Amino acid sequence: MTTPPELRALVTGAGTRVGQAIAVALGGRGARVAVHYHGSQGGAEQTCRAIEAAGGHGVPLQANLSDRDAARELVPRAIDALGGLDLLVPSAASFERVALSDVDDGAWDRALDLNLRAPFLLAQSAASALRDAGGSITFITCASASVPFRGYLPYTVSKGALRHLMRTLSLELAPHVRVNAVAPGTVLPPPEMSEADVAKLAARIPLARVGEAEDIARAVLFLLDSPFITGHEVLVDGGRTVAGLERFT
Repeated sequence: MTTPPELRALVTGAGTRVGQAIAVALGGRGARVAVHYHGSQGGAEQTCRAIEAAGGHGVPLQANLSDRDAARELVPRAIDALGGLDLLVPSAASFERVALSDVDDGAWDRALDLNLRAPFLLAQSAASALRDAGGSITFITCASASVPFRGYLPYTVSKGALRHLMRTLSLELAPHVRVNAVAPGTVLPPPEMSEADVAKLAARIPLARVGEAEDIARAVLFLLDSPFITGHEVLVDGGRTVAGLERFT
């Protein structure tokens, strides 16, 4: 019986929240994980320790993905650290509440640079290595790409465009690289949301709870294990989208 090859993955934004949960879940598969972070060095180190405890190996890599050159250079750095690449999960994102009247160049650029341009540059940089490995890309989109959130226009637009990027790349990179997405609904609500608002929202979601980071990690693993799925977005929202809940509160 042959031993399956060691999984090599790059997860961005892996020092906190959803990215951290994805990286640790991959560690549970024995993966070598490049743990990207921007400012969360302590969180990235914590992620690496959790990956090691789960049976994998974590390598922290710092980069500001809003910088074009830094985004382009991250994948080669990860490949050098891991010895190749089988899975790319661009999880780092900007989630900024801003009224329509307050959307300026800065708010627009912060969302589009990190949520759309950076994932594209990462995917473009990783394409050759992923072809060689027969690997895959899993983007983290959002339920707002299907039912927009009010008050988050740049974010919502960037995630809708990211979903279309996923679908387009699934054709461009076929048949050697699969490209999919996981779309969280209300998962780890922002810190400024009150407990009362969280409870009110949860009561309106068909499964009667908000999501956890581990719910998203499980969906990433599902797509990793599904070799005949590409160009598909998995909604992980407790039924929020089919219930038509467009407002965040």
